[in-house]
Amino acid sequence: MVTGRGPTDRGPTDERDASLRRLVDALVARGAVALRLEPPGLDRLLRSIVEATVALFDAEAASIALVDPDGRLRFRVAAGDQGAGVVGLVVEPGEGIAGFVLATAQPIAISDVTTDPRFDREAAAATGYVPRSLLAVPLESGDRVIGVLEVLDRRGGKAFDLRDVSLAGVFARQAATAIEVSRTERDVVALVAAGLAAAAAGTSADRADAPDWEAVAADAAGRLATDVEPGFWDLVDRLARLRVADQSRVRLAIDVLEVALRYVARDGGSASPGRPTRGPSWRDRAGLEAE
Repeated sequence: MVTGRGPTDRGPTDERDASLRRLVDALVARGAVALRLEPPGLDRLLRSIVEATVALFDAEAASIALVDPDGRLRFRVAAGDQGAGVVGLVVEPGEGIAGFVLATAQPIAISDVTTDPRFDREAAAATGYVPRSLLAVPLESGDRVIGVLEVLDRRGGKAFDLRDVSLAGVFARQAATAIEVSRTERDVVALVAAGLAAAAAGTSADRADAPDWEAVAADAAGRLATDVEPGFWDLVDRLARLRVADQSRVRLAIDVLEVALRYVARDGGSASPGRPTRGPSWRDRAGLEAE
């Protein structure tokens, strides 16, 4: 007689752990989306900060970029005569001046961007304005950089100096504080891990092979940041615009999305000529059915 379980056999405890892991994926994914769909009040507050920055420095423009869940910088707000074009621009870590500040957490002031190899002229031209000089400082929360504040071209041609770097740092700290206060759900991994630890208590706490739920949640967050296709976040960004829409327009958007979901379900995700095959979505990986 064979005793024990084979490698493919699953007992009640294994099934419970598997179910909780799926719950981790779902909660982390929903938490990341919640962070992306921040209330419009945050943008208003950040915009007031860049407007004050422009006024203090008598600058052509100022902007704030925040770190997305995928680790890239996205410019959220801007002010000044030459600022509007940068909103929505996405920057990779280490790319351009803002990417350099994100990667190094070091402030930087450049009096002539044409002499600095880190300056991405092509990206600047895409915004409709190529500055002569600029100042960039990190927005920091603890030991993490969560964004970058940039100031472009003081009117009159005066170069940025160390005092300006210090003053910009004050505005950066204000912005970072506002972001952290707004993001009440920011520590998704810790919240999920704590909840799962409580849910699993009494069934797995005394097991030697009990999962490390904090590690499981951290792994889920890491996979979400690296595996989710960019198109998903583009969709989330578009949905974010509905925050200030009236209910009739929200209802219309839901109806349109419902039609799109039915089309995708009927199509089955198969590739067609001229269209690349897409990998499994975050919902597929979380084991959830379409709502």
